[in-house]
Amino acid sequence: MTQEVRRKALLIDIAQCAGCGECYEACKERNGLPATADDFLDDRLSSQTFTVLEQTEDRYVRHLCMHCEVPTCVSVCPVGAFEKTAAGPVVYHESRCIGCRYCMQACPFGVPRYEWDKTLPIVQKCHMCSDRVAEGRPTACTEACPFDATLFGDREEMIAEARRRIAESPDTYVDYIYGLDDIGGTSVLWISDVPFERLGFPTNLGNAPLPHLTQAVLEKIPAFSVFAGMFLSGTWWITKRREEVRRAEGKETGNDRR
Repeated sequence: MTQEVRRKALLIDIAQCAGCGECYEACKERNGLPATADDFLDDRLSSQTFTVLEQTEDRYVRHLCMHCEVPTCVSVCPVGAFEKTAAGPVVYHESRCIGCRYCMQACPFGVPRYEWDKTLPIVQKCHMCSDRVAEGRPTACTEACPFDATLFGDREEMIAEARRRIAESPDTYVDYIYGLDDIGGTSVLWISDVPFERLGFPTNLGNAPLPHLTQAVLEKIPAFSVFAGMFLSGTWWITKRREEVRRAEGKETGNDRR
Protein backbone atom coordinates (compact mmCIF):
# COMPACT_ATOMS: atom_id res chain seq x y z
CA MET A 1 0.00 0.00 0.00
CA THR A 2 1.43 3.37 -1.00
CA GLN A 3 1.99 5.70 1.95
CA GLU A 4 0.49 9.14 1.55
CA VAL A 5 3.05 11.94 1.23
CA ARG A 6 2.09 14.86 3.42
CA ARG A 7 2.88 18.33 2.13
CA LYS A 8 5.59 20.06 4.17
CA ALA A 9 6.20 23.75 4.75
CA LEU A 10 8.43 26.25 6.49
CA LEU A 11 6.94 28.73 8.94
CA ILE A 12 9.05 31.87 9.40
CA ASP A 13 8.18 34.11 12.35
CA ILE A 14 9.63 37.55 11.66
CA ALA A 15 8.82 38.71 15.20
CA GLN A 16 11.05 35.97 16.62
CA CYS A 17 14.01 36.43 14.26
CA ALA A 18 17.06 37.95 15.97
CA GLY A 19 19.10 38.27 12.79
CA CYS A 20 21.80 35.87 13.97
CA GLY A 21 22.44 34.54 10.47
CA GLU A 22 22.52 30.87 11.48
CA CYS A 23 20.01 30.01 8.73
CA TYR A 24 22.23 31.75 6.17
CA GLU A 25 25.35 29.93 7.31
CA ALA A 26 23.57 26.56 7.51
CA CYS A 27 22.32 26.93 3.95
CA LYS A 28 25.81 27.80 2.73
CA GLU A 29 27.33 24.79 4.49
CA ARG A 30 24.59 22.36 3.49
CA ASN A 31 24.84 23.25 -0.19
CA GLY A 32 28.62 23.69 -0.33
CA LEU A 33 28.30 27.34 -1.32
CA PRO A 34 31.25 29.77 -1.13
CA ALA A 35 31.44 32.94 0.92
CA THR A 36 29.91 35.83 -1.03
CA ALA A 37 29.92 38.70 1.47
CA ASP A 38 31.97 39.90 4.45
CA ASP A 39 28.72 40.62 6.30
CA PHE A 40 25.79 38.28 5.65
CA LEU A 41 23.38 41.20 6.06
CA ASP A 42 24.95 42.76 2.97
CA ASP A 43 24.52 39.64 0.83
CA ARG A 44 21.81 39.17 -1.77
CA LEU A 45 20.29 36.17 -3.53
CA SER A 46 22.59 34.83 -6.22
CA SER A 47 23.63 31.60 -7.90
CA GLN A 48 25.86 31.06 -4.84
CA THR A 49 23.49 32.27 -2.11
CA PHE A 50 20.08 30.61 -1.74
CA THR A 51 18.77 32.50 1.30
CA VAL A 52 19.61 35.90 2.75
CA LEU A 53 18.60 38.14 5.62
CA GLU A 54 17.65 41.76 5.02
CA GLN A 55 17.20 44.28 7.81
CA THR A 56 14.02 46.31 7.30
CA GLU A 57 12.27 48.49 9.88
CA ASP A 58 14.40 46.98 12.64
CA ARG A 59 13.23 43.51 11.59
CA TYR A 60 15.12 40.76 9.83
CA VAL A 61 13.42 39.34 6.76
CA ARG A 62 14.60 36.23 4.97
CA HIS A 63 14.51 35.91 1.19
CA LEU A 64 14.37 32.47 -0.41
CA CYS A 65 12.31 30.43 -2.85
CA MET A 66 8.67 30.39 -1.74
CA HIS A 67 8.04 26.91 -3.20
CA CYS A 68 4.61 27.91 -4.50
CA GLU A 69 1.81 25.37 -4.37
CA VAL A 70 1.17 26.03 -8.09
CA PRO A 71 4.55 27.34 -9.27
CA THR A 72 4.87 29.66 -12.26
CA CYS A 73 8.40 28.37 -12.91
CA VAL A 74 6.97 24.90 -13.46
CA SER A 75 4.22 26.13 -15.75
CA VAL A 76 6.48 28.17 -18.07
CA CYS A 77 9.43 25.79 -18.36
CA PRO A 78 9.21 24.25 -21.85
CA VAL A 79 11.25 21.17 -20.96
CA GLY A 80 10.03 20.26 -17.46
CA ALA A 81 13.22 21.30 -15.69
CA PHE A 82 11.20 22.42 -12.64
CA GLU A 83 8.95 20.11 -10.65
CA LYS A 84 6.66 20.64 -7.67
CA THR A 85 7.14 17.54 -5.53
CA ALA A 86 4.38 15.91 -3.48
CA ALA A 87 6.29 16.78 -0.29
CA GLY A 88 6.35 20.49 -1.10
CA PRO A 89 9.79 21.50 -2.46
CA VAL A 90 10.03 22.87 -5.99
CA VAL A 91 13.08 21.11 -7.41
CA TYR A 92 15.18 21.74 -10.50
CA HIS A 93 16.44 19.09 -12.96
CA GLU A 94 19.51 20.70 -14.48
CA SER A 95 19.98 17.95 -17.08
CA ARG A 96 16.74 19.04 -18.77
CA CYS A 97 17.42 22.79 -18.71
CA ILE A 98 17.96 24.54 -22.07
CA GLY A 99 18.85 27.92 -20.54
CA CYS A 100 15.79 29.85 -21.74
CA ARG A 101 15.49 31.59 -18.34
CA TYR A 102 11.69 31.87 -18.54
CA CYS A 103 11.63 30.75 -14.91
CA MET A 104 13.48 33.93 -13.96
CA GLN A 105 11.07 36.11 -15.86
CA ALA A 106 7.99 34.32 -14.55
CA CYS A 107 8.75 34.07 -10.82
CA PRO A 108 6.64 36.71 -9.00
CA PHE A 109 9.18 36.74 -6.17
CA GLY A 110 12.25 37.16 -8.38
CA VAL A 111 14.07 34.15 -6.95
CA PRO A 112 15.83 31.98 -9.60
CA ARG A 113 19.42 32.99 -10.40
CA TYR A 114 21.62 32.11 -13.38
CA GLU A 115 25.28 31.09 -13.28
CA TRP A 116 26.54 33.85 -15.56
CA ASP A 117 30.19 33.12 -14.88
CA LYS A 118 30.13 29.49 -16.09
CA THR A 119 30.60 28.04 -19.56
CA LEU A 120 27.69 25.63 -18.99
CA PRO A 121 25.46 27.63 -16.64
CA ILE A 122 22.40 26.35 -14.82
CA VAL A 123 19.69 27.99 -12.71
CA GLN A 124 20.17 28.02 -8.96
CA LYS A 125 17.77 28.55 -6.04
CA CYS A 126 16.74 27.10 -2.70
CA HIS A 127 15.47 23.53 -3.11
CA MET A 128 14.09 23.31 0.43
CA CYS A 129 16.62 20.59 1.27
CA SER A 130 14.48 18.18 -0.74
CA ASP A 131 16.80 15.25 -0.04
CA ARG A 132 16.58 15.81 3.71
CA VAL A 133 12.80 16.23 3.47
CA ALA A 134 12.57 12.93 1.59
CA GLU A 135 14.38 11.29 4.51
CA GLY A 136 11.94 12.78 7.02
CA ARG A 137 14.42 15.39 8.26
CA PRO A 138 13.94 19.16 8.63
CA THR A 139 15.63 21.68 6.40
CA ALA A 140 19.14 22.77 7.39
CA CYS A 141 17.99 26.34 8.13
CA THR A 142 15.29 25.06 10.48
CA GLU A 143 17.71 22.84 12.35
CA ALA A 144 20.12 25.75 12.79
CA CYS A 145 17.62 28.36 14.05
CA PRO A 146 18.07 28.88 17.83
CA PHE A 147 14.99 31.08 18.31
CA ASP A 148 12.12 29.08 16.72
CA ALA A 149 11.91 31.78 14.09
CA THR A 150 12.01 29.10 11.39
CA LEU A 151 9.94 25.96 11.86
CA PHE A 152 9.39 22.99 9.57
CA GLY A 153 6.69 20.35 9.41
CA ASP A 154 3.43 19.34 7.78
CA ARG A 155 1.92 22.38 6.08
CA GLU A 156 -1.34 22.04 8.01
CA GLU A 157 0.61 21.86 11.27
CA MET A 158 2.56 24.99 10.36
CA ILE A 159 -0.69 26.80 9.59
CA ALA A 160 -2.08 25.71 12.95
CA GLU A 161 1.07 26.88 14.73
CA ALA A 162 0.91 30.24 12.96
CA ARG A 163 -2.70 30.69 14.00
CA ARG A 164 -1.85 29.68 17.57
CA ARG A 165 0.91 32.27 17.85
CA ILE A 166 -1.30 34.98 16.41
CA ALA A 167 -4.22 34.08 18.71
CA GLU A 168 -2.01 33.97 21.81
CA SER A 169 -0.42 37.37 21.08
CA PRO A 170 -3.00 39.38 19.13
CA ASP A 171 -1.40 42.65 20.21
CA THR A 172 1.92 41.53 18.76
CA TYR A 173 1.14 39.84 15.47
CA VAL A 174 -0.55 41.06 12.32
CA ASP A 175 -3.60 38.85 11.86
CA TYR A 176 -2.42 37.41 8.57
CA ILE A 177 -0.45 34.38 7.40
CA TYR A 178 1.48 35.35 4.28
CA GLY A 179 1.59 32.44 1.85
CA LEU A 180 -1.51 30.72 3.17
CA ASP A 181 -3.58 31.73 0.13
CA ASP A 182 -1.43 34.32 -1.65
CA ILE A 183 -0.84 33.36 -5.29
CA GLY A 184 -2.56 30.04 -4.63
CA GLY A 185 -0.53 29.31 -1.51
CA THR A 186 3.15 28.61 -0.86
CA SER A 187 5.23 26.10 1.08
CA VAL A 188 6.95 28.95 2.91
CA LEU A 189 4.58 30.65 5.36
CA TRP A 190 5.17 33.86 7.29
CA ILE A 191 3.81 35.67 10.33
CA SER A 192 4.93 39.12 11.42
CA ASP A 193 4.44 41.90 13.95
CA VAL A 194 4.86 44.47 11.15
CA PRO A 195 2.53 44.76 8.12
CA PHE A 196 3.98 42.75 5.27
CA GLU A 197 3.82 45.57 2.75
CA ARG A 198 6.14 47.64 4.95
CA LEU A 199 8.64 44.79 4.89
CA GLY A 200 8.72 44.66 1.10
CA PHE A 201 6.46 41.65 0.55
CA PRO A 202 4.40 41.83 -2.65
CA THR A 203 0.83 42.09 -1.35
CA ASN A 204 -1.01 42.69 -4.62
CA LEU A 205 -0.57 39.25 -6.20
CA GLY A 206 -4.05 38.00 -5.33
CA ASN A 207 -4.97 34.45 -4.40
CA ALA A 208 -5.25 32.91 -7.86
CA PRO A 209 -2.26 30.84 -9.02
CA LEU A 210 -0.49 32.69 -11.85
CA PRO A 211 -0.13 29.58 -14.07
CA HIS A 212 -3.89 29.74 -14.64
CA LEU A 213 -3.28 32.91 -16.64
CA THR A 214 -1.12 31.08 -19.15
CA GLN A 215 -2.69 27.65 -19.27
CA ALA A 216 -4.89 28.46 -22.27
CA VAL A 217 -1.89 29.83 -24.16
CA LEU A 218 0.33 26.86 -23.38
CA GLU A 219 -2.30 24.34 -24.45
CA LYS A 220 -2.30 25.87 -27.94
CA ILE A 221 1.47 25.55 -28.42
CA PRO A 222 2.36 22.63 -30.75
CA ALA A 223 4.51 19.91 -29.19
CA PHE A 224 7.46 20.61 -31.48
CA SER A 225 7.67 24.21 -30.31
CA VAL A 226 8.69 23.40 -26.76
CA PHE A 227 12.29 23.63 -27.90
CA ALA A 228 11.78 27.07 -29.38
CA GLY A 229 10.60 28.70 -26.17
CA MET A 230 9.66 31.93 -27.98
CA PHE A 231 5.94 31.18 -27.89
CA LEU A 232 5.90 31.39 -24.11
CA SER A 233 6.42 35.14 -24.31
CA GLY A 234 2.77 35.44 -25.31
CA THR A 235 1.71 35.66 -21.68
CA TRP A 236 1.20 39.18 -20.42
CA TRP A 237 2.95 38.72 -17.09
CA ILE A 238 6.16 37.43 -18.66
CA THR A 239 6.19 40.41 -20.98
CA LYS A 240 5.66 42.73 -18.04
CA ARG A 241 8.64 41.29 -16.16
CA ARG A 242 11.04 41.07 -19.11
CA GLU A 243 12.50 44.56 -18.70
CA GLU A 244 12.82 44.16 -14.95
CA VAL A 245 14.73 40.90 -15.32
CA ARG A 246 16.94 42.42 -18.01
CA ARG A 247 17.97 45.17 -15.60
CA ALA A 248 18.63 42.61 -12.86
CA GLU A 249 20.72 40.53 -15.26
CA GLY A 250 22.89 43.55 -15.95
CA LYS A 251 23.57 43.96 -12.25
CA GLU A 252 24.28 40.26 -11.70
CA THR A 253 26.70 40.14 -14.60
CA GLY A 254 28.77 42.69 -12.71
CA ASN A 255 28.54 41.38 -9.15
CA ASP A 256 26.15 38.41 -9.12
CA ARG A 257 24.03 40.15 -6.51
CA ARG A 258 20.31 40.80 -6.40
